Amino acid sequence: MDYNAIGLTAGIEIHQQLNTQEKLFCHCLTLLRDSSEHSGEFFRYLRVTESEMGEIDRAAQEEMKRDRKFQYYTYDTTCLVENDEEPPAPLNDEALSVCLTIAKMFGMTPVRQVHTMRKLVIDGSNTSGFQRTALVAMGGALPDGGEIETICLEEEAAQRVRDDIFSLDRLGIPLIEITTSPCMHTPEDVQKVAEYIGMVLRSTGKVKRGIGTIRQDVNISVRGGARVEIKGVQELDLIAEVVRREVQRQQSLLAIRHELIERKASVHDNSQNVSDLFRETKSTVLKKAKRIYAVRLEHFAGIVGREIQPDRRLGSEMSDYAKKCGVGGIFHTDELPAYGVTSDEVERLRARMNAGDQDCVVIVAAASDTQATCALNQVIIRAHLALSVKPVPEETRKMLVDGSSAYMRPLPGAARMYPETDVLPVIIDDDRWNAIIVPELLTAKAQRYAQDYAIDLAYATQLALSEKLPLFERALAEGIKPKLAAFTILSTSTELRREGIAVEKISDKDYLATWHAVENGRAAKEAIPILFRGLASGSTFGDVIRKLAPAVSYEELESIIKKIIADRSDFVVQKGIAALGPLMGVVMTEVRGSVDGKIVSEILKKEINATLAAKKR
Repeated sequence: MDYNAIGLTAGIEIHQQLNTQEKLFCHCLTLLRDSSEHSGEFFRYLRVTESEMGEIDRAAQEEMKRDRKFQYYTYDTTCLVENDEEPPAPLNDEALSVCLTIAKMFGMTPVRQVHTMRKLVIDGSNTSGFQRTALVAMGGALPDGGEIETICLEEEAAQRVRDDIFSLDRLGIPLIEITTSPCMHTPEDVQKVAEYIGMVLRSTGKVKRGIGTIRQDVNISVRGGARVEIKGVQELDLIAEVVRREVQRQQSLLAIRHELIERKASVHDNSQNVSDLFRETKSTVLKKAKRIYAVRLEHFAGIVGREIQPDRRLGSEMSDYAKKCGVGGIFHTDELPAYGVTSDEVERLRARMNAGDQDCVVIVAAASDTQATCALNQVIIRAHLALSVKPVPEETRKMLVDGSSAYMRPLPGAARMYPETDVLPVIIDDDRWNAIIVPELLTAKAQRYAQDYAIDLAYATQLALSEKLPLFERALAEGIKPKLAAFTILSTSTELRREGIAVEKISDKDYLATWHAVENGRAAKEAIPILFRGLASGSTFGDVIRKLAPAVSYEELESIIKKIIADRSDFVVQKGIAALGPLMGVVMTEVRGSVDGKIVSEILKKEINATLAAKKR
């Protein structure tokens, strides 16, 4: 696809947890807990508040369509600040220093006074109904000419356990937010920029690693469409696909609008209570409902069920809107009969709603008249949008598993921000800014490893990006050979993991002890897999090293190899020097990793050649 021709424009926001000891506004440790370990709980209702100008944010208003009771899990590692029952402590200075370091890496200008603001969030992810955030720096550069607009320091949200239940262990972990300009014009550009920013962040050695510690929000628009923010892209490899699918969605909505206009489609509030039509229904959903309401969308037949993204239709968009009122979704005649709804029921429904062949009827199943009316009003709003001059609404959407997206709420406006009166501003003077040392980029580090240690560049790059990089650097500082450490981290550990060995249970201390044992001759490097299997099973390093066979002399090793070859003389004669590989495994098993493989290989070659020469005579 020619993305320039359709006017694709994209920007990205990176949210990365910082690896500080304490949270942003309290002294609790940044430890993630299993929700089953919670030691207490409490409940809250959150309400929208007006901005300083007396305005109410549109995204917050959307969240208020349902009266929701939120439940929060507390732990012995959380405090009253997370509960919003105690004022926040001063801004975490360690986290601020990390943000300033990253800002300097992008060539940004720091703000001279860091003021904390409140950002209205009433989706349950913050007990206070707002998220604290502070602007730290502005105006940075990307390698290909793009711009980093801002860096902010903010508190991480609570982790959703399920539905309206949240865990407070994550709330308050320092989070850096990096926002780019809308400078990308292909899906691959977006992914490339995200990869670069992620590399810069990891170069500090001060960010958390693993799933959930970094999230990308992607802002996308096409010509004739609108800016849409897709939140929560955690997998880097999915970013380009997310962009492609949003482009498809916006172009589909533009095409749908054109067809609806040609059909002279219209939307009116002709909703009716049709509960009596489904008294004998076999549909599980409709059976449970106390109220069933319907609305007729004129000349929408075939459009509501049209796919706009893989596994997503215009009806899916309407359903997303309706769910804001607490219903499970919608049914529509483009997809019926189905889900237990019979063709006779569909015909009676169409007759009741005076629906012609070109019309589509949408029904909602609800617990009350109020809920049903709310849900149908949402369907009508979304149908009006499909016909409007701007058929792609400005929205915040959540990414689905496959890269498609679903509606969350309208894009927030300026009314969601107001000052935090409980946190004093922090001054960033020239002395503090000038004292910041910019760390080496991981890409430059990989180049240096390749040059200094004669490691293949691809291998060195993989090592530089590995979570075990600090371990590798510590090994170098302790005199371990670079290639031994690199091979163990990237190859041996990976192979064992594929075998199902829990190498993640092996501590850095045991890695180092293993390497030192190889370096000082207590074990051969071929013994590392043997040692790691024992360590992964829970044995101590002392136990696994003692279980290795005792070191054998050169003469003893020659004797062992001669016997092995003598017992397999026919195989040696048949295979010739090709017997070396299989016999290496036999010998190493016999000596259980106590002899260097190079020495074993040398003796094996000598004895195989001797056997072959004797056979010729």
